[in-house]
Amino acid sequence: MEISEIEQLINDAIKLDELHVAFDGSQCKVIAVAEVFAELSRVKKQQAISKPLAVAINDGRIHALTVKTFTPEQWKKDKMFNLPL
Repeated sequence: MEISEIEQLINDAIKLDELHVAFDGSQCKVIAVAEVFAELSRVKKQQAISKPLAVAINDGRIHALTVKTFTPEQWKKDKMFNLPL
């Protein structure tokens, strides 16, 4: 699975201001930035990103998924501590 495929699946499912994906074999790390995350619980934030990747997770192409979500305001403050993936 390519990073571009992961990005496409996520972008097709949710409108984001920024998306950063790192994929190393079967481990995937995602940083997603969108205002919608201000309204969601921690579980709902994780689900918003993991749901479009469910097929790849279930068939083993993605073994481990780490998701960090931010609002644009949070991202301005925290991006220096979270990049690079």
